[in-house]
Amino acid sequence: MTACSGLRSESDTAVVNSAATPRLTLDTTVKYGNLYKDGLLPVGDNKYVLDQARAGYVYVCPKYAHALTTAPPIGANVPGPWFSADRQWYDPSKKVHVEGHVHHEDAEFSETVGHSHIITTNDIPRFHTTGVFPISPTDVAFSYDQNPNEIDEQNLTYVLPVAPSYGEPQCVGHEVGVMLSGVVLYTALDATGRDAGAWEVQDDCDGHPELTSTYHYHTGSPCMPTASTTEVLGYALDGHPITGAKIDAENVLTTRDLDECHGITSTVNVNGQSVEMYHYVLTADFPYTVSCFRGRPIASPSVTGREHEPPPSPH
Repeated sequence: MTACSGLRSESDTAVVNSAATPRLTLDTTVKYGNLYKDGLLPVGDNKYVLDQARAGYVYVCPKYAHALTTAPPIGANVPGPWFSADRQWYDPSKKVHVEGHVHHEDAEFSETVGHSHIITTNDIPRFHTTGVFPISPTDVAFSYDQNPNEIDEQNLTYVLPVAPSYGEPQCVGHEVGVMLSGVVLYTALDATGRDAGAWEVQDDCDGHPELTSTYHYHTGSPCMPTASTTEVLGYALDGHPITGAKIDAENVLTTRDLDECHGITSTVNVNGQSVEMYHYVLTADFPYTVSCFRGRPIASPSVTGREHEPPPSPH
């Protein structure tokens, strides 16, 4: 079974001091390069912290950390042939995927911007198919991941700030945002704190369901466009946009280029306007996406996200 778990963010009560917090800004004169052009990615097992945000790590809230440290040794525990011998690297192109290409005709999604930025979704992907879940015992993926969960509609409404705040890093729970595909975004971690992108077996679009039948991503999806840093792919729970990593063919942002929350300030196309603002970046490497919040996050609207104790079951 794939191990996905976590808790709603506890950081919505924290004070965000935007005036005193410096920002990392994209420098278009810098040659960032394409660090992982060869396709091999570092494994981020147990790269999470509790005391303060740190670049390349997920800054987890206390209850989320408790869930990670007390989860039973379940999940995708068989290392696939996509791992290097020392398990320090993995090759996504060699990962097996859950079989099937299920077309969902019942996707519902809406986005309105007024005094608040409101996104409503039933968590069914709008633009792509999914694999067949639960994973069949006849599926090759079953040898590595025996996900018993099915995909079902959710009822999710995100009321986000139009002008999100920016300040000191705030810790995260398991859910960190929602993508414009209509799919929920989780952190980079599985239920035991390992690199979900490396260990868990997902479908061709790198999504899968957990116990409450919530379909979700932990990483970027190959079924999303290969987006630039100006293109919004989704929004974090604090209202900041999530963009692609591409500047141009030879310059693609990675974790080393971003701040401790996996973000940067640059020009982003938001609601038809070019705006200089802070945004998170979907990178190829761990921690892939939002690793802490720069603004004040809303409470997760998902069922799993509202659970505090006991933590949700595998996946």
